[in-house]
Amino acid sequence: MVEFITMAPTSGDGEFVGASSNNASRRKVNPWTGTDESSERLPTFEYIRDIAQAAEKGGFSTLLLPTGGGCLDSLVVAANLIGQTDRLKFLFAIRPGSIQPSIFAKQFATVDYWSRGRALVNVVTGGSPVDLAADGDFLDHGTRYRRTREYIQVLKRLFTEETVNHEGEFYKLQGSTLFPKPEAIPKIYFGGASDVGKDVAAAESDVYMLWGETLENTKERINEMKKRTAAYNRELSYSVSFQVVLGQTEEEAYKNADRLLTKAEIDLLNEKKQATAKGDSVGVKRLHQLMEEGRENNFKIGPNLWAGLTQVLSGNSIALVGTPDQVAARIVEFADLGFDKVLLRGFPHLETIQEIGEKVIPKVHEIISIRQTV
Repeated sequence: MVEFITMAPTSGDGEFVGASSNNASRRKVNPWTGTDESSERLPTFEYIRDIAQAAEKGGFSTLLLPTGGGCLDSLVVAANLIGQTDRLKFLFAIRPGSIQPSIFAKQFATVDYWSRGRALVNVVTGGSPVDLAADGDFLDHGTRYRRTREYIQVLKRLFTEETVNHEGEFYKLQGSTLFPKPEAIPKIYFGGASDVGKDVAAAESDVYMLWGETLENTKERINEMKKRTAAYNRELSYSVSFQVVLGQTEEEAYKNADRLLTKAEIDLLNEKKQATAKGDSVGVKRLHQLMEEGRENNFKIGPNLWAGLTQVLSGNSIALVGTPDQVAARIVEFADLGFDKVLLRGFPHLETIQEIGEKVIPKVHEIISIRQTV
């Protein structure tokens, strides 16, 4: 059965992507979120609470809490959402360069304890040198991934061992203990498209997260990862992420998709293109390439697959566009490749996940259930 994840837009939200405020003193639109700090819908407690409750009601199992300079702190958000939800799990995105593993493990374990086992870990290496530098992280791409690998190893030991003594390239702990221990050993969610990133995933993670691409590209990537994990005598779970734009007809859905960008500034499109060229995220460059390949066809890169948002967004920008039945059918096709988790989001986030929960998730479960009984 497919498990559904969505994301909390803790940097802001709105009806349009890449739309900036008229405030002359505003910060630039964040290419990872498509919003600025004066976004149409600010990430207030009330709004993020409504999204969490809508996700739980709509059949999503998990809420990803992102990390980055333009986001609210994921642990603080989760701590406030525990009492507002009953079953929803919280997937914390954490950068190894921003907090020591023993400190994060303590914070994580506290949320896990108070939520009765509803906490999960998403270790994010980070792909934007500018964003990382703002937090004082200046390591190069390869070194960051070596640190990530050690970070995951230390977390696993803290989650399972009574006392941890560790001396590695990046971290040194003497007599480190963790109270309380998590209710169950947390699964480590991780994504990386470079060779070193894929190797870290194969060796250390439990759930490998991919941004959606074409069906053919994604099949190649998941098959490659299965070979890499076999070399470590391991098996992974797999998650794929998409934006979603729905309509009563396919034509209406694509009109809705085009509308999302009608307020995006030309300067922003140019800035995002330059940032992609200067950045060292392989995943971002892959999405940019798909966008360019689909430019002459209104960014359509496959059946109900649209790369238009990649003009503004750096990550997780490929969208499933169509009727609920079409989007459900596409999700099942990706599930057939081996994905047991699907992350879905959209603009504006609240209305999108409400519609997904009402019209798409039940259809996906129905299709899979019928096929299993035949």
